[in-house]
Amino acid sequence: MNDWLTLIIGLPTANATARMRAWRALKGSGAAVLRDGAYLLPATPDCLEALRAVERDILAINGTAFLLPICDPQGERFIALFERGEDYAQLRGEIEACHAQLSAENAQASTKQIRKLRKAFAQLAGIDFFPGAPQQQADTALQALETAVSRALSADEPSSRELPIELRKTSDYQGRTWATRQRPWVDRMASAWLIRRFIDPAARILWLESPADCPTDALGFDFDGASFSHVGNLVTLETLQASFAINQPGLDRLAALVHYLDIGGLQPVEAAGIERVLAGLRDTIPNDDYLLTAASAIFDGLLATFAKEENAHE
Repeated sequence: MNDWLTLIIGLPTANATARMRAWRALKGSGAAVLRDGAYLLPATPDCLEALRAVERDILAINGTAFLLPICDPQGERFIALFERGEDYAQLRGEIEACHAQLSAENAQASTKQIRKLRKAFAQLAGIDFFPGAPQQQADTALQALETAVSRALSADEPSSRELPIELRKTSDYQGRTWATRQRPWVDRMASAWLIRRFIDPAARILWLESPADCPTDALGFDFDGASFSHVGNLVTLETLQASFAINQPGLDRLAALVHYLDIGGLQPVEAAGIERVLAGLRDTIPNDDYLLTAASAIFDGLLATFAKEENAHE
């Protein structure tokens, strides 16, 4: 690593607000402090833009700012200045504390804290220019917490299997009965929607009080032992999408949203709002068939919006 950027600044001593704003911007960028008024970042486009923004702000208040490239054959020595181990350790402590206090009673309330933890992890990972074991350990701990909350919220949530996904033909799956657990949440709602939307338009959805009640001639989904469920890191919707090779514009983005709301991961910008809408529908519509109809309208709208945005960027 030979190429770096350094920003050397001088701020008007009387402008405490400007000093604080510059300090926060530099801290947010992940810049290392070489000495008072001298900051260092790797020479990447994002880092360059971050330092240019600080430079512009400082010059606008009549301060001094010099943004300089550095090419140092011994540049590897600077990497230690960007060590994030202590930050990840602190974050892991918060994750483990949340995990230790988790119960079926507080699982729903814990989801808000978990989203804050995931956001904090994403921000830290964004300035971890030389990631290693500490980042992986924090991510693993966070995924374990997200899985634990999911299971606390739904005791019969399916476990993941490590199996190859067999490619299926939709023509072999027409007019069938598909069965899943009653009172569906996001993955079951979205999977049932996907089945009727792209696989079996005439599908009859059977809502089971227990997976053990699944008829032998029904195609089960989203429970242990079902024909279609979690595989590896895929939720049931993603397994169905892969099994039938469904490649519709916008669908990958919708699947990422469902994935996050079901088992966590990187948070899509729409997640919080869609979660509240679906939770509201689930709380106010006791009939699962009517609930699926209402949720399907949401998924149709999301797919149309995502497809439109995807096409606009091509």
